[in-house]
Amino acid sequence: MAVKIDSVTDGSYADRAGVLKDDILESINSHEIFDVLDYRFYIQAKKLSLTLLRNGEIIKTNIRKSDEYADIGLEFGTYLMDKQHSCKNKCVFCFVDQMPKGMRDTLYFKDDDSRMSFLFGNYITLTGLCEREVQRIIDMHISPVNISVHTMNPELRVKMMKNPNAGKVLGILDRFSESGIEMNTQLVLCPGINDGEELRFSLEELSKLSPSVKSIAAVPVGLTKYRDGLYPLRTYTKEEASAVIDIIDEFNAHFAYFNGGRILAYASDEFYLIAERSLPTAEYYGEFSQLDNGVGMCALLKDEFLKALDEAQSRDVNRNITVATGYAAYDLLKELCMKAQRKFKGLSINVVKIKNNFFGDTVTVAGLVTGADFKAQLKDIPLGDAVLIPRVSLRNEGDKFLDDVTLSELSEYLKTDVYAVESDGYKFLEMIIDGGV
Repeated sequence: MAVKIDSVTDGSYADRAGVLKDDILESINSHEIFDVLDYRFYIQAKKLSLTLLRNGEIIKTNIRKSDEYADIGLEFGTYLMDKQHSCKNKCVFCFVDQMPKGMRDTLYFKDDDSRMSFLFGNYITLTGLCEREVQRIIDMHISPVNISVHTMNPELRVKMMKNPNAGKVLGILDRFSESGIEMNTQLVLCPGINDGEELRFSLEELSKLSPSVKSIAAVPVGLTKYRDGLYPLRTYTKEEASAVIDIIDEFNAHFAYFNGGRILAYASDEFYLIAERSLPTAEYYGEFSQLDNGVGMCALLKDEFLKALDEAQSRDVNRNITVATGYAAYDLLKELCMKAQRKFKGLSINVVKIKNNFFGDTVTVAGLVTGADFKAQLKDIPLGDAVLIPRVSLRNEGDKFLDDVTLSELSEYLKTDVYAVESDGYKFLEMIIDGGV
């Protein structure tokens, strides 16, 4: 394997060493280069020997850097320097399979790429790893790795993921643990399939790999209305969600007793909301290692917001705004906004819950609310000076909703300023008080 160089930065180490655009980078210090992980790892040295292929001829050149961590100035066609690896599974709960037709192509891509886990925190199932990639993670000590486990029962994992290798690859967890690779793991729970006693088993088996396993997140299966012909699944009831939390609490109590009070497993915020139970405090979540997985997000937002509110000076703001969010976060945001209104004279906030008509009302998280639903459900409401929406409703670039409606289109349609707010309590309070000013 080798990678084509797309451009060379003028005046860079590579430029001064004679590396040219369209050269093929074959190796660095005799290490073959397959992709971005190889490249970034092996350029971390003061002395580099590059092997290049130019017009069919092998070229060797040397680079000396004053700082071993300095970049050498090469750019490649894609950030991975390779094609993104797609998922080899057909999980019974796959959210991509529940997407309606006609959306942008990227939303139908099933990612299961270890490099995306390292670069962006994505979760991988291990079924797409070849032996070279497993050994590379160990040799480079890439850590932590985020892993979608779902169950530690090999036979059940094969059944849930529709991949005959899904059970065998669980052995990779042991190899990572023996090599000191840290892992954050998740269990997407489906009622009656991998919860109950199966959940207890998975928690116990994963705990045996602690401290390499840093955390375990239990997340309820997400179901849209587009499930025709798919495996029969249903959402969690209040009682079933409570049972999941009870199992996790029971496990944590036992684990903490033998591990200095440390908590290992967490139910996602959704489980508490479904169960109609109070969320734990921010202290419960420790380092918030599963924050991007919806674990502790509400607790952290509340903790930050209340601290920001306590630190802020009371004053007149004379501001009238609308805060729009999904059903899941509505009660929390309503509570926080009421507290803000009590502190700031003249502040009026209308918190609106947006029903997910696009994916179905079983989808309640703000990150899956579309521009069309914001449009339809806000158009006939007095919106005041501005509308605040969750930043997670937009793609990473911050400009489009899942249905390709842009933030500017929504603002133009509603005839008022619309601002996307990060899930940060301090920023949320700032936007409530001052908006885009």
